[in-house]
Amino acid sequence: MVVADTTVWIEFFNVLESEEKHVIDLLIDGDELALVGPVLAELLQGCRTAGEASTILDHVSALPFLEMSFSAWRRAGEISSSLKRKGTTLPLMDVIIAALALEHNAEVFTIDPHFDEIPGLKLHKPK
Repeated sequence: MVVADTTVWIEFFNVLESEEKHVIDLLIDGDELALVGPVLAELLQGCRTAGEASTILDHVSALPFLEMSFSAWRRAGEISSSLKRKGTTLPLMDVIIAALALEHNAEVFTIDPHFDEIPGLKLHKPK
């Protein structure tokens, strides 16, 4: 299973010929892509019109949805705290996305370098 980060979805919706769009299309076709709440919230937050929100929801509503459990919330807090003790502060939403992926043994498809900082996180590297 793969979770696409918000940065990748933005490319999917805004750049029709992007590599990110191609990879997401392949992941959807292969039933390998999952959605998480933080990504959905960030995507909808950026909508300027109801039409944009509708387009996003049309694309993501059929994807499997990975829920946030108590242990995933705990893991997010522990990851963030551990990184901060080492001098690295990441956006909390990125840490939550990573904790969800770790909890569900999923990879993260992203172009955001923040995810490289998270120990044990598997990143999806398209072939």
